[in-house]
Amino acid sequence: MPQKIAAVLIAAAMAAAAAHAAVPGTAAADPRVALLKRLPAGAKLQDLQPSPIAGIYQFVQGADISYLTADGKFFIDGSIYDMNSRRNLTEQRRTAARAALLAAVPESQMLIFSPPNPRYTITVFTDVDCPYCRKLQGEMAELNGLGVRVRYMFYPRSGPNTSSWRKAEAVWCSPNRKEALARATAGGDLAGAAICSPTPVAREYALGREIGVRGTPAIITPSGRYIDGYLPSRELVQEIRAVQLAAR
Repeated sequence: MPQKIAAVLIAAAMAAAAAHAAVPGTAAADPRVALLKRLPAGAKLQDLQPSPIAGIYQFVQGADISYLTADGKFFIDGSIYDMNSRRNLTEQRRTAARAALLAAVPESQMLIFSPPNPRYTITVFTDVDCPYCRKLQGEMAELNGLGVRVRYMFYPRSGPNTSSWRKAEAVWCSPNRKEALARATAGGDLAGAAICSPTPVAREYALGREIGVRGTPAIITPSGRYIDGYLPSRELVQEIRAVQLAAR
């Protein structure tokens, strides 16, 4: 009998240990729980993911990628390269994150200039007061003629409650948004335009920050590649083609 009782107790202890290990959110179940205390407020467990290097986690917030050692002693801000392939693994992860963030935005919340049969699509974070955004918009007919479909999202660099922000909202609230954007980027007057509610400006501005927009125009391909700044139409098409070929 004592042997049977001992066997039952051992089995119960083993079951309890297994159950404890399976409980998500406990330090024994997941070592990332303790690491969260060393990260910025608001960090979530899913923000810490295995990195290509054993003993190091990647900390992912939007398209911002950094690294934390498993013991929590070191935080690394930089890129990891695969020395065999010479690929930037961090940038690959950023690229995938950008693509996923943009894919979650319905096109009904964008301002789109498209030819009848587009060959390429780009998403552009734009500021109506940005000189190079004006140049890009001024070449829209040529871009469309080259088969480029442009999906605009608003990114007033001056931030909320500024003239650029109000102009972006006025463009969105206009009966003819395309005409209003062309007029605004050409320096035209939108004074007196009605402001509707809600507009996507605040959401798109926040998304741009999450994606890591560094300036405008910020051009993102469907694969998530970031093209930094204005390029003349034909050069932009060449760059888009090069990105497509590299992704194959």
